[in-house]
Amino acid sequence: MQKIAQFITKIVDFFYPPFEKFLSKEIFRYAACGGGNMVLDWVLYFLLYNFVIGHDLIYIPLCIVHCPSSICLTPHIATLCIVFPITLLTGFWLNKYVTFTHSSLRGRNQLLRYISIVALNLAINYFGLKLCVEILYWYPTPSKILITIVTVIVSFFGQKYFTFKR
Repeated sequence: MQKIAQFITKIVDFFYPPFEKFLSKEIFRYAACGGGNMVLDWVLYFLLYNFVIGHDLIYIPLCIVHCPSSICLTPHIATLCIVFPITLLTGFWLNKYVTFTHSSLRGRNQLLRYISIVALNLAINYFGLKLCVEILYWYPTPSKILITIVTVIVSFFGQKYFTFKR
């Protein structure tokens, strides 16, 4: 895994020189890794929403003794539930091994802190999608993109000053 991180770092750093007057290397790496993870999020969301989940409600049966019931998820929320853990793990890995490599915090503490920032972002995603799709009647994919912009800002400050602080 370390070799993959070094390879990604070399690729990101190759594109850094034109930006070195405007951005620190850390901010550039964060933007590149976050941008890559964000594109992965959008592509997975689009593909799963349109070709796997479809546009139907998803019913998840609950096994409660003598009381059959189920949870109903709208397709945009079901898609979020699938995509979210994938991008959580790729985002943590990229931040830990490519962007914020000088943090003195233990990996376990970083992961717990990362998850807390991501939980905040999940709440923003959930309520943002509910607002945009179910109240404002916007399309799910553009709604997700807009909400992602908000969460990127929240995430940068949380990761820089809380999760991976020096």
